[in-house]
Amino acid sequence: MHYTKLALAVMAGAVLAACGGGSGSPQGGAQVNKVQFASQVSFGDSLSDVGSYNVGTVKALGGGKFTINGDNTATNAALTGKNWTELMAAQFNLPAPCPAQTGLEGDASKGFSVPVTNFPNCYGYAQGGARVTNPVGAGHRLTGSALGALTVPVVTQVKNHLAKTGGKFKGDEIVFVMAGGNDVLVNLAQLQAGATAAGTTAGKTAFATSLATQLAGGATNPATAAQAIGLAIATESARSGSTDASIVQAAVTAAVQAGNVAAASAAVYGPMVTTAQTAATTAGQKAGADYAAAQAPAMVAALTTAGAELAALVKTQILGNGANYVVVNNLPDVANTPAGLSKDANTRALIDKMVQGFNAQLTSSLSSESKVVIVDVYAVSHDQATNPGPYGLTNVTEPACDLTSPKNPLGSALGCTAASLKSGDVSHYSYADDVHPSPFNNLLLARYVSKALVTKGWL
Repeated sequence: MHYTKLALAVMAGAVLAACGGGSGSPQGGAQVNKVQFASQVSFGDSLSDVGSYNVGTVKALGGGKFTINGDNTATNAALTGKNWTELMAAQFNLPAPCPAQTGLEGDASKGFSVPVTNFPNCYGYAQGGARVTNPVGAGHRLTGSALGALTVPVVTQVKNHLAKTGGKFKGDEIVFVMAGGNDVLVNLAQLQAGATAAGTTAGKTAFATSLATQLAGGATNPATAAQAIGLAIATESARSGSTDASIVQAAVTAAVQAGNVAAASAAVYGPMVTTAQTAATTAGQKAGADYAAAQAPAMVAALTTAGAELAALVKTQILGNGANYVVVNNLPDVANTPAGLSKDANTRALIDKMVQGFNAQLTSSLSSESKVVIVDVYAVSHDQATNPGPYGLTNVTEPACDLTSPKNPLGSALGCTAASLKSGDVSHYSYADDVHPSPFNNLLLARYVSKALVTKGWL
């Protein structure tokens, strides 16, 4: 799917009008929308978060949203500091959305422990790190993160809104739902941790076996020597404070005691260590890959389940409680984010299968619902990754933010400002960090959502 610049301009018209760049009425006045929404409600994760963590150190850094923070339009018109939900609110002539809840439950010494505060008149429930139903999302304190993100899952976000509004949607609000990205990332992180552990164990075993076998070859009784050397390696490996060098030394000492006097020379045992290291690398890579391959079906199944859970939540708790205008964005092309591009081909293929499994559930469950618009964010983000030019994107593979900058100790878009950008003009980069869109890409998303709403007759 390739869009020309002319098509993008047409698709952008309504959003540009809301931002002062056009006019939607025959008289040249303010845009007149076909449906006059009374309010905007958003559920989801960091892609829609309007400031849940804009407190403590995060606020002091000038951060708070998962993009390039701060209104830097005086420097460059594309650096608005706004995400797509904020642009949509302006489009509907509604007040700027505000977070329904703020706070952090992390390391107090770093300014990441701030009391949780709820705001009764704010309907921006999306929170960075949030998953569909699991309360322990990316950045949650139970993951060991110093940030201590709240990560209230979407199922609870909806519950909280209903508690605030008497158990019902009024029916005249526009409801945005976009989630599932953290289900991909958390599951992938768990998979990689398991693969790394499997690879490490296999590598250590292969190293010990190879080194013991080589050193034992010059001993008086190779079979007995191999056992003694293997025991020496295992004992030293288990000792607190052991190092690669100390493990090798323990093995060499055992070999000499077993009769291989020549092994005391580095010229002799050095090449053996190199050979053992090669064996360890090969075995470790294979074990890690085998583990990942074995677990891959479960990862896809987990995302398929998450997609089904989100679709059911939309049907039973949102539509079922009176919402008449619901926009559900599916998952973007995560495999083509900077984070995805950093992985090997097999992992990228798995990420794509996970995303496709999630998105398929949304389509199959919600496509027949007349009060739902499913926005195919995957299609447009994939096209942006493979054909960026017509979208005005200048870089779709690297973050605009310098994630190692001392001015952004968070190392993510949450703390990214103009002060911690990479040098040069990064205003039309697709990504702020390794997964979160820049303000310009948020504008592209708002345009794409607007196009879907125009087609539906809601805009």
